[in-house]
Amino acid sequence: MSIYKEPKTNTWRVIYRFTDWTGERKQTQKRGFKTKREAAAWEYEQKNKKAADLDMTFASFVELYTKDMKNRVKANTWHSKEHIFRTKILPFFRKRKLSSITAKDVIAWQNQWMDYRDEKGNAFSPVYLKTLHNQLSCLFNHAVKYYGLCENPAAKAGNMGKARSREMLFWTKEEYLKFAEAMMDKPLSYYAFEMLYWCGIREGELLALTPADFDFEKGTVSITKSYQRLDGKDLITTPKTEKSNRVISMPQFLQDEMKEFIGMNYGIGPNDRLFPVTKKYLHHEMDRGTKQTGVKRIRIHDLRHSHISLLIDMGFSAIAIADRVGHESIDITYNYAHLFPSRQQEMAKKLDIERTNEGV
Repeated sequence: MSIYKEPKTNTWRVIYRFTDWTGERKQTQKRGFKTKREAAAWEYEQKNKKAADLDMTFASFVELYTKDMKNRVKANTWHSKEHIFRTKILPFFRKRKLSSITAKDVIAWQNQWMDYRDEKGNAFSPVYLKTLHNQLSCLFNHAVKYYGLCENPAAKAGNMGKARSREMLFWTKEEYLKFAEAMMDKPLSYYAFEMLYWCGIREGELLALTPADFDFEKGTVSITKSYQRLDGKDLITTPKTEKSNRVISMPQFLQDEMKEFIGMNYGIGPNDRLFPVTKKYLHHEMDRGTKQTGVKRIRIHDLRHSHISLLIDMGFSAIAIADRVGHESIDITYNYAHLFPSRQQEMAKKLDIERTNEGV
């Protein structure tokens, strides 16, 4: 018998023995159950989980998914996934048997979040709703692929929300220069935004830069890492994707500026962070600069869009731009083509000239 009553506390204790994946015999236990029925239910759930039985609860499956996947994704990615599991998915499905969840249940879950309003009456954005559904579907896909679940009820139910809009905000060169002038009172802010705008790097890539990343003989900066702040701790990870690892050629004026900035940081080591601030600091400085200059407020990431749109306007090819900014595919770069509708007007005018001059 693996369930025992503890006279001193008048509660029940369970000792569960099992064989792990290496063939080694192990045991685990849990105390404090108020009734024998509760203790037996816990033991039954452990057996289902160890056997990967589809009668396990959804909460137990999430634990298995965590063991399978947590070490395979970046810390910041897992942090986002775990938050959605804990706050948006588990409260609804936690006690349900994995095998009993149907498309109808998923639709009920979707309706709950589509109807949700916060204290100010605001609903979740379509993009966020799609993100929630994608994470639920990801869990069921894992169960189908590795644990024998017959089908993905989230896929059968269909999606909710929609993908991120292709509309992007950006600054023209004139808008950026006006903003940059307002940043000159704080060297760290000024040089940070110079790197973001003229190199098109991501926030995390900027905040991970060290003096050793710059090669002024070749006029380049190497992007090999990214900065995140999770749970109050600084974390340096690999960049977003494999192609995000890249070497960027800097214009001469930016080389001169960064030499100057590194020289201003007396005592900085070659592997110390050159911009030892957080993303919150950059957002605050963006607010300050736009209010002071009247330039429209865009996201920090939109400076990357601005760089790409500038390169498009200068006539560079999608392949060259994708290589510079670290896009996985040139298809991503093509998403920016609509930023300059004036190109269409220019084409129309040139075609008109071609047709008009045909008989000349």
